[in-house]
Amino acid sequence: MAEADNTPFDPTMGDQHQRRRKWWRYVAGTVLVALIVAGMWPSAIPVETDLVRRGDLVVTVNEEGMTQVRHRYVVSAPAAGQLRRVDLKPGATVIAGETVLAVLEPAGGDILDRRSRAQAEARVRAAESQVAQAEAQRERAAAALDLARAEAKRQGALANQNLISQQQLDVTLNQERTAAQDDRASAFALQIAQHELEQAQAVLDRGSSSAADPRALITLTSPVNGRVLRVMQESSRVVTSGMPILEVGDSTDLEVRVEVLSRDGVAIESGARMWLEQWGGDDELEARVRWVEPAAFTKVSALGVEEQRVNVLGDLVSPVEERTALGDGFRVEARIEKARLEDVVIAPAGALFQNGEAWSTFVVAGGVVERRPVEVGLTNGLETQITSGLETGEELVLYPGDRIIDGARVAPLD
Repeated sequence: MAEADNTPFDPTMGDQHQRRRKWWRYVAGTVLVALIVAGMWPSAIPVETDLVRRGDLVVTVNEEGMTQVRHRYVVSAPAAGQLRRVDLKPGATVIAGETVLAVLEPAGGDILDRRSRAQAEARVRAAESQVAQAEAQRERAAAALDLARAEAKRQGALANQNLISQQQLDVTLNQERTAAQDDRASAFALQIAQHELEQAQAVLDRGSSSAADPRALITLTSPVNGRVLRVMQESSRVVTSGMPILEVGDSTDLEVRVEVLSRDGVAIESGARMWLEQWGGDDELEARVRWVEPAAFTKVSALGVEEQRVNVLGDLVSPVEERTALGDGFRVEARIEKARLEDVVIAPAGALFQNGEAWSTFVVAGGVVERRPVEVGLTNGLETQITSGLETGEELVLYPGDRIIDGARVAPLD
């Protein structure tokens, strides 16, 4: 016989089984709800970020400019007569006192009367005074250049020993370059003054009644070394006294003329750095601001807005070998240093936005953004000085969109 089951009957076994089934249903429901919440939970927003850093900030004025020969000379007819055809073309090399620019056949019967002779003699005396003045300026410029070179040498030795700052050395080097330009300009002015004296003396001698041949040809030679810039009168024709014939100058002695807004011109100082781009070469050229013209002018912009602008003149510092193809009247894009701040807190300008009159930014911390008000200083369009509100090394959201709000989860992109 089979053994009888002696297990006592438990009337609660059915209830336990029911409770166990309910517990599994609760677990399954909880898991399902968690999955639904996880699926509907907003994902982290991918954003571009950049760090707050400490360094130097250079604020520039960016405008279009034009090159021009710094010292140019217009050769004109000293007397009335028949001008022979000018064979020189723009770009031709000329040598002071040697290259014949034009030949003039003077008109007959032009012996000077008493009044005209007195005027011619006065022009000769004035030209002689100009020569004496140019010689004095030449000596003064040469002495200033010697002093500037000696000072630059001393400052360079101190800079090598870290006894002076780089800014002091830059100022001294700029003074040396300015003195060199002034010396070169004085030499150019002396050549022109001597040429003016020769022309005035030639007119006086030719108008004298004691002249051997009053119809002798007048030969016009170049007053300076350089190139022909423009030819105003190329064909043979009758010219009057003082009519311009051609223009000459040293094409390597270039300056830059940049038109800036008058409010920007106030902040630009003499000696400020200038960088030239988009001039046709691969590398940018360096120049120095010589001076800002004291008088502004009104100019209508492309949008039809009247603007007050002022000319900023700068001297090229880059060697001539780096800009052999650059000539007179060439277009360039200039960046002029308006201010330079050293060792300041800098943030990318794209991370800042304005709320009313206050500035704010989004700081990333632990994958969450925090909106933080900041105080800003100068900016160059790419970077902005932060005076308060941020610390070096903090991560900022670049170009935040409408989805970026305070407390939003973000995922910085590489």
